Amino acid sequence: MLNGFKDFILRGNVISMAIGLAVGAAFTAVVTGFSNAFITPLIGLATRGTGDFSKASYEVDGVVFPYGLFIAAAIAFLITAAVLYFCVVVPMAKVQNRFTKEQEEAVDIKAALRDCPRCFSEIPAIASRCGHCTSEVEPDPEALSLVKLPAQQH
Repeated sequence: MLNGFKDFILRGNVISMAIGLAVGAAFTAVVTGFSNAFITPLIGLATRGTGDFSKASYEVDGVVFPYGLFIAAAIAFLITAAVLYFCVVVPMAKVQNRFTKEQEEAVDIKAALRDCPRCFSEIPAIASRCGHCTSEVEPDPEALSLVKLPAQQH
């Protein structure tokens, strides 16, 4: 039982996830600090507040609602989301698209299908013999050119 747990913990993806969470928490703390130190006071100055918008609140029947804390947290979230999107998601999408385009160029030989002229079963377009009735068929020249196979000579 403990060996299975040890194997689970020592897997590369679990350790990578733990490191990612630690870095993410540290990054969130930096962005929250930046938001509280610079962005929130600037908003407070722009709205003629006390200079620290995070302390803004209102009171209803003796209950205090610190809406400034929520706005400061929302700003920190938006900054974190924007930085992660533009610095991680967009570059990774470009890298994945580059590799996907290279893989798309490789054509699946069995993807293009046609019917056998003798038994009407579906066979690959590049097939020279039907897998169902075993009769010889002429391969589709267009499919042969897609997979870069030479036309077969009889």
